[in-house]
Amino acid sequence: MEVKTLLVDPESAGQRLDNYLLRHLKGVPKTHVYRIIRSGEVRVNRGRASADQRIAAGDQVRLPPVRLPERVTEKNQMGAGLQAPQVAVRDFPVIYEDDGVLAIDKPAGIAVHGGSGVSYGVIEHLRMARPEAKFLELVHRLDRETSGILLLAKKRSALKSLQDQFRERETGKTYLALVAGQWPLNLKVLDKPLHKYLLDDGERRVRVLARDDPQGMKSVTLVKVRERSNTALGLDGQGFSLLEVTIKTGRTHQIRVHLAAEGRPIVGDDKYGDFELNRALHKLGLKRMFLHAWRLQFNHPVTGQRVELRSSLPAELAQFLHLAMPAQTNPNHE
Repeated sequence: MEVKTLLVDPESAGQRLDNYLLRHLKGVPKTHVYRIIRSGEVRVNRGRASADQRIAAGDQVRLPPVRLPERVTEKNQMGAGLQAPQVAVRDFPVIYEDDGVLAIDKPAGIAVHGGSGVSYGVIEHLRMARPEAKFLELVHRLDRETSGILLLAKKRSALKSLQDQFRERETGKTYLALVAGQWPLNLKVLDKPLHKYLLDDGERRVRVLARDDPQGMKSVTLVKVRERSNTALGLDGQGFSLLEVTIKTGRTHQIRVHLAAEGRPIVGDDKYGDFELNRALHKLGLKRMFLHAWRLQFNHPVTGQRVELRSSLPAELAQFLHLAMPAQTNPNHE
């Protein structure tokens, strides 16, 4: 292995150094990338650099030799001449794609990016599956347990445009969620501040705070009842409600916490849910949280035209919905 030098192209200008390296060192664990930055082995224009340093077109980025114990085949080697550890590369169903935008159908059970004990998430798998891609970045996030539409940018200009839209609340993100019981038809707006905190073991959680609490982040969720059912499924007879949930703010675990705060947690939610009910539903075939990113609307970063994307319920959720709501034959209709 030998020292490599990368020349920053105009499309990569303005990125943080850590993100630039993570894109080029496909398959290399994040911890290792940050280690070589902290140690000073990565140089920008011959000078030491920090992870949050912004790079410019024409910058020369020096990469130290990297040797890993496991190898991949030559087609999966990175453009920088480094090799990634052996990993089963996953690709994902494409909902929409053009020169600047990629939307995939994310399955439940996989994180959108590596970190917190997860070496490879959606973005790492996609970068390895598409070694020719010069730029590929997440526009937004989905919880690991959530399935559905995930939007990525294939150009820096598209990333900035789309992230600005999310920040200015110009996008529309609507989820399908199933809760136990009869959701009140007049309960349409949930406006409760949220606060992130850590458990003793370091796991992240979110809770509702009082409106006047300075630690609370404003969080607004809109709820529309699509259908309610009295189907008991041998439980307590409370039935189920299928909800269309639109988030106006993008807080961590926002939908999960807001619904749970109303006494109607999402069925299958292993963090904020009814654990006894979840165990009973698991025996009936629901082995995951019933939350699906169903519809996404945004303005195309090039044409400006409004784009609306949809993702059908995964088979495992559709099958359970048929048990909980036999009349709900097409959950993806308006």
